[in-house]
Amino acid sequence: MEPSIRRLVTQSPFGPLSLTERDATLVALDWGRLPETDGPSPLLAAAAEQLEDYFDGRLKRFDLAVMPRGTDFQIRVWRALQAIPYGETMTYGEIARALKSSARAVGMACGANPLPIIVPCHRVLAENGLGGFSGLGGIATKRRLLALENDAAMPRRQPSLFDLPLFSYSGATAV
Repeated sequence: MEPSIRRLVTQSPFGPLSLTERDATLVALDWGRLPETDGPSPLLAAAAEQLEDYFDGRLKRFDLAVMPRGTDFQIRVWRALQAIPYGETMTYGEIARALKSSARAVGMACGANPLPIIVPCHRVLAENGLGGFSGLGGIATKRRLLALENDAAMPRRQPSLFDLPLFSYSGATAV
């Protein structure tokens, strides 16, 4: 029996994203527009809705049936990525130590992640900088995703009188 493969294209702040479902599990998120299939499945519709909520800062954790294809090691890395909380980061080295591996191997697994954003490889940094990012736009996209999460994670508060300057010095001249 042929596997059931469906695809849906959704819009994002980064342009179109193509979501691919295989046998009722999400298997890929690709940057750009790939050919769609007839009618979205409930899973693809939910994925598109959750991505929209994520980009709007309303969703902190995806709740989707995912089954990325990879080696046993890659799958272990991708599970570790899913455990990194929204708005937080880890280094390739920290994940490597937890998995008894090397930072380079973790980086390679991050680069092979077929579900970027949903499996948040953008939350993994180098010891001394951002590291890499295989998604469209590279490091600039990684920066934007991290900024989106940090902005949304910041508690919102009402301005108070303490936020206002006490005096205005505009137009004042020295005596």
